[in-house]
Amino acid sequence: MTVSLGLAGLTLRAGLELRRLRRHSQPGRVALRRRHLRLGKPAVALIAVGALGGPLSSWLLRDWTPFLTFHSWVGVATLATFVTTALVGHRLEQGLTAARPLHARIALLAVLLAALAAASGFVLLP
Repeated sequence: MTVSLGLAGLTLRAGLELRRLRRHSQPGRVALRRRHLRLGKPAVALIAVGALGGPLSSWLLRDWTPFLTFHSWVGVATLATFVTTALVGHRLEQGLTAARPLHARIALLAVLLAALAAASGFVLLP
């Protein structure tokens, strides 16, 4: 999960820089947009794999009942917001520029929830 959250952070950083360039009508947006997409797609895929692996490992490796912790429910919310961010981002790729503010807000929420999930998961470490 550390790698996926790192990728998500780099994606957020590229997205914020892209927003700054767009607001000030500066060049370099095409390359930065490509970087944002190149980082974001695998980040969401890895987060989904990690979200599936968490309940499986708690059940198979630790003999716990999945979804009984605060961490697990924050993880579910985090996955949902990352998937929503990706779906809205896909609409942006297709040219729906009106979705840009929604994409930005959901992405920020997803990263904040990911930080909460990471923090709440520390108590579960062996």
